[in-house]
Amino acid sequence: MNKVLFFAHLRDCLGEEFLMVEAKGKTVAELKTELNASYDLPKMDTVMTAINEEFAANDEVIQDGDVIAFIPPVSGG
Repeated sequence: MNKVLFFAHLRDCLGEEFLMVEAKGKTVAELKTELNASYDLPKMDTVMTAINEEFAANDEVIQDGDVIAFIPPVSGG
């Protein structure tokens, strides 16, 4: 199993801080597509992804036990 963390507007849309999912063997892109289809999460194509607290590309393969975080772009002022 994998813990998937959501931040900012994704957390608001989901209504949860995290989900437990089976993502072993999937790429980051595949997981994004699956979660978007299941939960209608906006702008998944623009979010940064981290696996085990290190930024990850869309083609990176997820391993069992990895913690995945989806971090939307932020702006400040």
